[in-house]
Amino acid sequence: MVAARPLPSPRVDYAARDYWAGTIKMGLSKFFILRVLHDGPMHGYDVARAVERTTGGCCSPTEGTIYPVLREFEAGGFVTAAEEVVQGRQRRVYALTDAGRAAFRVALEAWMEATAALQDTGRAFAAADRARARAAREECCE
Repeated sequence: MVAARPLPSPRVDYAARDYWAGTIKMGLSKFFILRVLHDGPMHGYDVARAVERTTGGCCSPTEGTIYPVLREFEAGGFVTAAEEVVQGRQRRVYALTDAGRAAFRVALEAWMEATAALQDTGRAFAAADRARARAAREECCE
C-alpha cells in the first residue's frame, strides 16, 4: 500500500492586493463594529450597513462574520443584546457596555498608532522612490 502524500498548502500571493485588503479588513471589522455601536444600539443588519457606510465600503461585513463577532463581544461583556420588535420583526439589538466603550477607546489609540507608522512608512517609501528616480535621471544624462 502506498502512503498518501499530503497536499501542498495553498500558496499565499503576498503581491496580490486582494490578500492585503482581506487581511486589513479582517483586522478592522471588530474595530468598526465597536465604532458604530458607539453611536447607539442597533441590530446586526444595521451594524453591518453602518460599518459599510462608515468605512466608505472598505469594510462590508457579512452575516457570517458579524454575528460571531457580536456573540464574542457579548460573551466578553463588551455589548449587551436585547430582543426587541423592530419594524414588526423580532430582532436582537446590540448596545455597547462601559467595557465596550473602553475597549473602543483602547482600539482607537492602537489603530491611530498603526496609522501613524503606516503614514511614516509611506512618506519614507515615496522619498526613497524619488531619490532613486533622481539618481537614475542623473546617471542617464551624464
